[in-house]
Amino acid sequence: MTRLQGNNPNRIILVVGTLIAVVLIALALFAVRDKPAAGAGKGLSANFKLDGVPFIGKADAPVNIVTIEDFKCPVCKQFTESIEPELKTKYVDTGKAKIYTLIWPFLAQNARLPTDDSKLAGQAALCVFDDGGNDAFESFKNILFRAQGDETTVWATKTRLKDLAGSVEGIDQTKFATCLDTDATAARVDAMEKQAEDAGVNSTPTIFVNGKQVLAASGQGSYSPDDIGKAVDAAQQ
Repeated sequence: MTRLQGNNPNRIILVVGTLIAVVLIALALFAVRDKPAAGAGKGLSANFKLDGVPFIGKADAPVNIVTIEDFKCPVCKQFTESIEPELKTKYVDTGKAKIYTLIWPFLAQNARLPTDDSKLAGQAALCVFDDGGNDAFESFKNILFRAQGDETTVWATKTRLKDLAGSVEGIDQTKFATCLDTDATAARVDAMEKQAEDAGVNSTPTIFVNGKQVLAASGQGSYSPDDIGKAVDAAQQ
């Protein structure tokens, strides 16, 4: 076994320098570990252009709730069926807020499906909106979610969408079919998609209240009526 011989000054300096370096690295790692990530706990902000975007509520309601959704998204289905009705009762029907639906069709592309039925569903919804207005759009939105298939399969085909549109009262089916077959609303869906992507959205549903993202209190991305209600109440103050 080799032993350290004598008090070599250079060796002592090397040992002391190494110890100091170890201490500095440990302090740096501790500081990084305890420092919150940049932007942690902060939501996105966006200035959405909402002209021509379907909504429910009174046009003069002071608070805008923007829901960014894909009709193939199962969590969006859950939000529409479980959370939106409570928001409608408490905030929309009382004139405090209106809820916009901004379509972000990304799931079919992510799954590399042979047909982009996320976008087709969005186009169909806007065809209904063009013919029947906000109420017809909301009705068709609910029909789409009830008919929702697996997100990894193509289910929102043009044939299926025409069939579903037949359940929307007051819609001219011939007009709807022409709108869908000619892809008349494709550019508007693209514009909505761009708004979502420009805002930095990376999942659906994502909710904004007066341009500020609502963060789920659970931290799991699953909203509760309370999460959005608190944001609406704060926006009114």
